[in-house]
Amino acid sequence: MARTVARVIVDALSELGVRQVFGVVGDALNPLTDAIRTTEGLEWVGCRHEEAAAFAAGAQSQLSGTLGVCMGTVGPGSVHLLNGLYDAAKSHTPVLAIAGQVPLAELGTDYFQEVDNDALFSDVAVFRATITSSDQLPQMLETAVRHALGRKGVAVLTVPGDLGDRVLSTDRPARFALDAPVSRPEEPAVRRAAELLDRAERVTLLVGRGARGAREDVLALADRLAAPMVLTLKAKEGFEGEANPFQVGQTGLIGNPAAASALQDADTLLLLGTDFPYRDWYPEGKTVIQVDTEAAHVGRRVPVEVGLVGDTGATVRDLLTHLPAGSDGARDRTHLEKARQRFEQWREGQARLADPAHDKGLLGRVRSSLDNRSHGIRPEALAAVVDRLAADDAVFTSDTGMATVWLSRFVEMRGERRLIGSYNLGSMANAMPQALGAQCLDRDRQVVAFCGDGGLSMLLGDLMTLKTHQLPVKLVVFDNRRLGMVKLEQEQAGLPEFGTVLDNPDFAAVATAMGITGIRVTDPGNLEKAVRRAFDAPGPVLLDVLTNPDEIAVPAKPTVEQGWGFAVAKVKEIVRSHGDDSAH
Repeated sequence: MARTVARVIVDALSELGVRQVFGVVGDALNPLTDAIRTTEGLEWVGCRHEEAAAFAAGAQSQLSGTLGVCMGTVGPGSVHLLNGLYDAAKSHTPVLAIAGQVPLAELGTDYFQEVDNDALFSDVAVFRATITSSDQLPQMLETAVRHALGRKGVAVLTVPGDLGDRVLSTDRPARFALDAPVSRPEEPAVRRAAELLDRAERVTLLVGRGARGAREDVLALADRLAAPMVLTLKAKEGFEGEANPFQVGQTGLIGNPAAASALQDADTLLLLGTDFPYRDWYPEGKTVIQVDTEAAHVGRRVPVEVGLVGDTGATVRDLLTHLPAGSDGARDRTHLEKARQRFEQWREGQARLADPAHDKGLLGRVRSSLDNRSHGIRPEALAAVVDRLAADDAVFTSDTGMATVWLSRFVEMRGERRLIGSYNLGSMANAMPQALGAQCLDRDRQVVAFCGDGGLSMLLGDLMTLKTHQLPVKLVVFDNRRLGMVKLEQEQAGLPEFGTVLDNPDFAAVATAMGITGIRVTDPGNLEKAVRRAFDAPGPVLLDVLTNPDEIAVPAKPTVEQGWGFAVAKVKEIVRSHGDDSAH
């Protein structure tokens, strides 16, 4: 029997192994959601906001390496998808978005809720098209999916409201065969890079997400070169832990002094699978070699002596064949040992700061009299406790801002842990919906979301999605009653804090009212007990921890200007707030 447009699309999704579709029902989507309803093994996850649906689909795609799917109905429903789809696009992960549209006869008439979807998604999508005839299927669907998977991006297929129920005149199964080619650079370029690396006295690796699939090869190269390994945030997963004796943490605003020194002290930098965007954090005057699958990425952040376009694993293996193995200890390891020693010293200092009893000691009392007079829980302590108690195969998500800072410094991606965040787009409100998508993939795996209070409250309604589907996500809320990263940016620029204070509710009480376990923590002495309780409780849990709003995340290379700006800002804040608690 000939199938409808909706049935062809849904059958194809099922055959592709898609297990959930996220969205909000209505209008043009009704034929599609009805087809999902009658398809075994494919679940409709009704969200409260389409942005959350797109974030969830993108998270699934990043974790599984396959297609994530979301839907938004006519007009506003499709518009709401945009932010989550931009995150998927910037994360280079394949997502298919099905967008509703007004009936065909009404296109171009400024009909109720009509939006030009092809124009709307023109910047975010690697493929976008509106179905105008049932006979365009399944070919148009195949084209959309191939673009999403092949180019690792977003494809948008728009379905007018009167097309979903139309029957195909000629039906056939959809075909999505896709090879995953492994590219490698030309031999002369590899030899040139190997010569530069062999002559170098001090090599430092900057390793990104693109190298995660080549872990053992990258470790072998670091050993051969006696090179410390600086990680991007996305490379924490796969390269952290005691099994990597070369890593020295991250650089940038969320990084540490050891990583910054490892880059600065090197004479040669080798960039592996990273497009690290922060130009100010690249040292000047170094010989730079870059390995990337995208030719357009080579040299766009820092001048490059040799660019190697190809798969990281294949390229590193080629480099190893051209680098002399030598005998043990043949290459001077002073640069590596110095960087590792600095890193361990920094970690020891961070561990002391993360001790919940820190403020009870002499130095802690002095420090807290300046930056924690209300005796709020230090966010470092919260992140460290979560790291210690979370499972070694937990999936972590983090909101953009200070929640990511504390995760990056105190949560180690050891074992089989995974990490998802809006680390390219930098959106707020991503942690909870991404955790939603992650938990749908495996309801028995621990999923922990590091939520900022600003981020959580932006998409608060989708707490109900967790409750409705009984997804056991553990939401850890860093409740500092601030837009903390904005506050820090203002103060480093010498500006008094303004517009960042949040009038928060008791988030634990809100969660409880929604039927979710809510736990509120105000006393540092109760922190570990509360985290254990949250992890042990069945179903979704919201752990609302009142953290110190004045905590300072010192950059890896603090400048005199930043320090002076911060001091000036604090003086302005004190003058403004003297005798007026509402001056902020």
